[in-house]
Amino acid sequence: MVKPAMPPLCKAAIVCCLFSLLLACSPKEPVRIGFVGGMSGRVADLGVAGRNGTILAIEQRNAAGGIHGQPVELVVKDDGQNPEVAQKAVTELLNSKLELIIGPMTSSIAMAVLDQINASKSILLSPTVTTTALTGKDDNFLRVIGDTRSYATKAASYQAVKLGSRSVAVIYDLNNRSYTESWFYDFKAEFERHGGSVVAVQTYQSSPATSFKQLVATLLKQKPQLVLVITNAVDAALICQQIRKLDAAVPIEMSEWASTERFIELAGGAAEGVVISQFVNRNDRSERYQAFLKQYRERFGGQEPGFAGLAGYDAAQVALSAYTERKSGESIKQTIIRLNRFQGVQQRYQIDRFGDANRATSVTIVHHGAYQTLE
Repeated sequence: MVKPAMPPLCKAAIVCCLFSLLLACSPKEPVRIGFVGGMSGRVADLGVAGRNGTILAIEQRNAAGGIHGQPVELVVKDDGQNPEVAQKAVTELLNSKLELIIGPMTSSIAMAVLDQINASKSILLSPTVTTTALTGKDDNFLRVIGDTRSYATKAASYQAVKLGSRSVAVIYDLNNRSYTESWFYDFKAEFERHGGSVVAVQTYQSSPATSFKQLVATLLKQKPQLVLVITNAVDAALICQQIRKLDAAVPIEMSEWASTERFIELAGGAAEGVVISQFVNRNDRSERYQAFLKQYRERFGGQEPGFAGLAGYDAAQVALSAYTERKSGESIKQTIIRLNRFQGVQQRYQIDRFGDANRATSVTIVHHGAYQTLE
């Protein structure tokens, strides 16, 4: 018996249903986000921690279903803390049509790649760049922490008003000049406003061959009541050791750039008593912060996140929120500016229309080999 032929419309309907099922079962295209940071060289602790914090946030989001069912993929590039390497890395990320790049981790690299970013439709969302050269600019650079002014003025006020310091000798690294000079001049203005004066300044360009013995000896000849160190964790550790060899008692203030766990490890006893203004409160006993610490340590073999890991995690959360909440026709930058308020691991903060964030700053001290919050 010959079966009747299936009508063409029925065949078409079946084919459409099968095609729809195949589409529904096929993996969804990922949302791709870039990361650029210095994961090699003398500031690798900053870049590695920032990358790890970003990875943790993305892995958690993927475990919870991604963004509207789409997985999130992180594309990582090492800038080597080298402007030319960074520019090449950013070019590769832009050529991959990524709308958002988390990073970089230092101000000098942000300045080196800014023209590329501004010429594109993509944005940089930095966890840790603080130079005031980027404050109040309507560009494609955004950040999740305050600029140097918030840290430097807090430090200067604490030293001059609370501790009564009236003279300071300063040493800073020219390799990250857009950050270190911004920090120095913000500190200087506030310190002088409270009656203090800068009695000596030494600059240098960081490299493995740099010797700090003579630089520190020159600083201390002026008998300052305070030494201010504005550099990375490795150099800060070496400088503090030289200071303590020549003067066991002079107070030391350090910028937040160096306030990683690596600084304490490398400086040893010379780290004791060093004061730093920073946005991380390591004495925080809140459930959110303690959960983050536990998750980070478990994921990365017991490593501490420090400020860079926390900031990387916060930046990734901002990025993920933007992709989740974006309205039709909005750019990622427009979505972030519209959302305005974000919950970080420790603080709720705002990102204004210029992409600048506000964060509360704490005064901390190294005590018994750990950062302790003073106020």
